[in-house]
Amino acid sequence: MRFHILTIFPHILDSYFNESLFRRALQKKLLEIKVHNLRDFSEDRHKKVDASPYGGGPGMVMQAEPISNAVRAIKSKVKGQRSKVRIVLFSTRGKKLDELMAQRLAKYDELILICGRYEGVDERVAEHIADEEVSIGDYVLSGGELPAAVLTEAVARKLPGFLGKHESLEEVKGSYPVYTRPEILTMGRKKSIVPKVLTTGDHKKIAAWRQKKGR
Repeated sequence: MRFHILTIFPHILDSYFNESLFRRALQKKLLEIKVHNLRDFSEDRHKKVDASPYGGGPGMVMQAEPISNAVRAIKSKVKGQRSKVRIVLFSTRGKKLDELMAQRLAKYDELILICGRYEGVDERVAEHIADEEVSIGDYVLSGGELPAAVLTEAVARKLPGFLGKHESLEEVKGSYPVYTRPEILTMGRKKSIVPKVLTTGDHKKIAAWRQKKGR
């Protein structure tokens, strides 16, 4: 599976994607992450990708042309490969990213993720280029790069081999309190003790406790 991230800051996520699970997955070629500098697709001699908004107002708006050029270039390379492609624009007006969306997007071969900046993106990108708009929460960020990283990880977790074991998926094993050594830990003036059931070795009781405490 390939993730294409369109941004004006092509190195902003380098450290995140080159550590931990992503580093291993990339080395094993379980997935590919290609970051595209939108300025490379600008037809302006100064490589500008923004302009002032029609109707006035503060800030600048990202232009549709560089984004359209980038998407067209990416799609031309995968054309004829029977690849399923989905184009996502990150927007505060988009549908909330959740587990069902991550599962759905994991079925595609290529995800093209458009990261906005400034005061927003020319609305024609949402109308004519993107397949859907996505938000990662009810708050505003300065750009789409962090949402792109969040969506990429949420989807990548669904790919075989990314986590090593299918059972490692929290959506498979569930979410419940976990503890490790030492069994007794002094926290300030109080002692915190691991729940006794977890130290019994009785797997049925442990499973029942986890189910009760899970969420």
